[in-house]
Amino acid sequence: MKAPSGKVQITAVPSPEVREPGTRARRAYTADYKMRVLKEADLCRGEAGAVTALLRREGLYSSLLSEWRKQRNSGALSAFSQKRGRKPRRTAEEIENEGLRKQNAMLAEKLRQANLIIEAQKKIAEILGNPIRPTAAELS
Repeated sequence: MKAPSGKVQITAVPSPEVREPGTRARRAYTADYKMRVLKEADLCRGEAGAVTALLRREGLYSSLLSEWRKQRNSGALSAFSQKRGRKPRRTAEEIENEGLRKQNAMLAEKLRQANLIIEAQKKIAEILGNPIRPTAAELS
């Protein structure tokens, strides 16, 4: 093709690669999209061929529509908006804080057990006639 200036103009050549049938990228549908399509489908219920036209226009299968209806009717709307992929990584501070919380809970339980043992020892000593006098630290 010649440009007005007389030079040859190079245009982009389309890719000769032909995709295999069925190798389309998998589509991900948002919760808003699913709800919008379901509302449109519910409005089309009385009209002959309207739902089919909607599915064709959106490029959907009727099985998807029925699956989305089941999810909506069972109250699984939260499943519509589930995040996909990996959970975000925790920071080193979050991991350390979790470990410290566990250690604190374990030490608090050990302290509770030790106090129970001390109280039991005091009662046993009192029963035997040898009461244990509180220390200065216990009085304050």
